[in-house]
Amino acid sequence: MADDPQQLVVLSGKGGTGKTTVAAALAHLAAQELSLSIADADVDAANLELVLDVQQVTSHEFTSGLLAEIDPDLCISCGQCYEACYFEAVTPGGVGIPYEIDPTACEGCAACHYRCPVDAISLLTPPSGLWYESNTRFGPLFHAHLFAGGENSGKLVTLVRQQARLRALDDHRDLVLVDGPPGIGCPVISAVAGATLALMVVEPTLSGAHDLSRVLELAEHFGVPAAVVVNKADLSDKQTEEIEAFCVARAIPLVGRIPYDTVVTEAMVQGVPVTEFTDGLVSQALIDTWGTIREKLVGG
Repeated sequence: MADDPQQLVVLSGKGGTGKTTVAAALAHLAAQELSLSIADADVDAANLELVLDVQQVTSHEFTSGLLAEIDPDLCISCGQCYEACYFEAVTPGGVGIPYEIDPTACEGCAACHYRCPVDAISLLTPPSGLWYESNTRFGPLFHAHLFAGGENSGKLVTLVRQQARLRALDDHRDLVLVDGPPGIGCPVISAVAGATLALMVVEPTLSGAHDLSRVLELAEHFGVPAAVVVNKADLSDKQTEEIEAFCVARAIPLVGRIPYDTVVTEAMVQGVPVTEFTDGLVSQALIDTWGTIREKLVGG
C-alpha cells in the first residue's frame, strides 16, 4: 500500500545483546520527530514494557492449536484412543475407569477424536497466551505473553505486529517500531518479513559475529535491507573492527557503536530508556545511531 507506514524492526542473533535497550532508546528518540506505533514481538520473553512505563488499555486471549479432552461420563474405557495416540498423551484408566489426556503432551492431532467409537473426545481451543494494547509516552504499544508450552509463537508475533501496523494506518502514524525476537526461527521470520529496515544489534564477540551472519542471511532472504549497530563496542576493539570489515565486505551499513556503561542497567532499573535517563556517551552514541537510521528509512 502506498500509504503504509515504514517499519523498523530491531533484531539480534541471540538474546542478551541489548536489543531491547536499543529499541527503547529508539522509541524515545524517534517519538521526538515522528508519530509511532510500537510492537514488542519477543512474545516468549517480552520486556519492552518494563522501560516504556505502560498503561494497559486492553487484554485479549490468544488461541492456537487444538487440545483433546475426554468426557469421563461418556468414556467406555475401550482403549482405542490410547492406541491411536502417537504422542503418549493418553493415560489408560483401567477396566471401567475413564481414560485421561495429558494436556502437556497432547499435540492436537485429533487422531483420538476420530477414533473414539462413542464420541467421548472433544477438541478444545484453549488460550495459549495473551496479547495487550497499552499506552506509552511514545505511542501505543502492542505486546504479548505466550504461556509456557504455548504453540505458534510465530503466529502471535504476526498478530502483535499487525495490530501495531493497523493502528499506524488508522492514525496515519509515521513509523512502526518493532522490538523483534532473538535468533533466526519462525518468530523472527514473522517479525522481519515486509519490514522497511532491519537493525541488527550485535556484541563484539566471535559468537556475536557468527549470529550476526545468520540473521543477516535471513533478512537478505526476505529482501529486507539491513543495518548493524555494535553494542558494548569498546569491550573488544579487535572484534568491533572485524565486524565492521564484515559489514563493509557485504555492503551493509554500520550505523553505530555504543560503548559499554553500567548506566544502561541503572536506566532499566528506573524503567526508562537510557537516552531519557542520561545524556552521557551511551546516549550520544544512540542519538547518532538514530540520526543515521532516520536517513536510511524511506522518506528520511
